[in-house]
Amino acid sequence: MQGINQEVHLPILKEKQLRLFVKREDLIHPFISGNKYRKLKYNILAAKEQNQHTLLTFGGAFSNHIAATAYAGNKYGLRTIGIIRGEELAESWRKNPTLAKAHEHGMEFRFVSRSQYKQRSNNLYLEALQEKEGAFYWVPEGGTNALAIKGCEEILGSQDSDFNVICSSVGTGGTIAGIINAAQENQKVIGFPSLKGDFLKKDICNFVTKENWELNLDYHFGGYAKVSKELIAFINDFKEMTGIPTDPIYTGKLLFGILDLVKQDYFDAGIKILAVHTGGLQGVEGMNLVLKKKNLPLIKV
Repeated sequence: MQGINQEVHLPILKEKQLRLFVKREDLIHPFISGNKYRKLKYNILAAKEQNQHTLLTFGGAFSNHIAATAYAGNKYGLRTIGIIRGEELAESWRKNPTLAKAHEHGMEFRFVSRSQYKQRSNNLYLEALQEKEGAFYWVPEGGTNALAIKGCEEILGSQDSDFNVICSSVGTGGTIAGIINAAQENQKVIGFPSLKGDFLKKDICNFVTKENWELNLDYHFGGYAKVSKELIAFINDFKEMTGIPTDPIYTGKLLFGILDLVKQDYFDAGIKILAVHTGGLQGVEGMNLVLKKKNLPLIKV
């Protein structure tokens, strides 16, 4: 299954003699969209092969991964348990669009403190969860593991071989690792992290051997789930001009970064750029609730 490559027509691209396409991975499935579909595909197959009946994973209040895992588990007959960051959500999760939808698809929640949540990759903590919850197939936060990267390698197909530059947002690093592995040697891959700091490079290097990639750390807007009026305005304007909706956590920041680099003449004239839309639109409803409380403009989808 391949996402459609939709060309973006904007005056700045014509002026700089560049062509930009968006790979519409957000359209491949209505609920398990974008990179979440890719990451869960082989993990669910593995769970089935191991005769596991429960998926256990981790995520925050507006996690795309939590929403996708709940739906996928329900669809393929697997019980799902979500370890959710923030004990305070135990009293208010029904007002949270992401968690409410995940619950609707059968996910059971375990709300934990932020300090406990930091143990999410600790083997002793996982063993304690196994004793408490029974046997389960563990999917890491964000879905990133070797099988997830195998799935993300399928984002690129033969039709993408003529792109000079491939760009992707970066969360836990799994998606871009898969893209790097699938990219050709003559293609440059640029990742745009949504988190502050350069620690992700080490994580990505655990899964890749190629060197034709880099991370641009300038477009996180303050860190994960941080937004600004400028970013909201960009997302809304981009939707109006292109018809492509984006989310404020990943793809909105990615496209903002690409077009800002275009303005700075970062790219050579005549090249073709592919931006991977990683989905995540389910989180816009929850983000708009936050923006409304702050009297900020809302995101249009």
